[in-house]
Amino acid sequence: MHWSFDLSPGSTSPLALLLHADVVVQIVMAGLLIASIWTWAIILGSSRRLGGTRRATAKFENDFWKADDIDAFYKANADSDLPAARVFSAGVTEWRRSTAGGIVDREGVRERLATAMGSAVANEVDKLSDRLNILATVGSVAPFVGLFGTVWGIMSSFTGIAAAQNTSLAVVAPGIAEALFATAIGLFAAIPAVIAYNRLGHAVNKIEARLNRFADGFHATLSRQLEAKR
Repeated sequence: MHWSFDLSPGSTSPLALLLHADVVVQIVMAGLLIASIWTWAIILGSSRRLGGTRRATAKFENDFWKADDIDAFYKANADSDLPAARVFSAGVTEWRRSTAGGIVDREGVRERLATAMGSAVANEVDKLSDRLNILATVGSVAPFVGLFGTVWGIMSSFTGIAAAQNTSLAVVAPGIAEALFATAIGLFAAIPAVIAYNRLGHAVNKIEARLNRFADGFHATLSRQLEAKR
């Protein structure tokens, strides 16, 4: 099949609308297209990363609860980049520091363990949600940027009509179509960004809840060991 693209003025092909638009509208369209590409790069990268983190976290938890020796498990996973492993390491590190002395303040140890692992969870969630704010920004701003391009393009079209003193639809339509195309590109960039922000944000929240449950379970395990200390 032979494909042809009409780039003449008045054509409704997307490339023709971009090439023949006012220079300001062209800048708006180019910016929105770049934002759309950036958005999709973040969506694909974050989706892959969060999916991998979710699966790896589930495996880490299963391995942890099956482990008989916490110290041996810590040595095997101390260098892991997995969020759950970092939360676990924070708990073990604080446990060793708090119980190294001769006299152990049980309540103080529990509070420090909760604080250390809670901070680790918050830090890991911040890393997982990195760049999601860009999706929120694109989703909220892109339609208005596209609308600005549309308003500017329509103003330019009517200015040209006044100069040519010709109000026929054939003269008006191409300029208005080019202007409206800016709004279309704005929506094209915004809609996936909003949907992805909500979906990825939900995925981050689920991982955060799982990390908190793991931290609570590990805290309970260490508390039982603390009770056994004399």
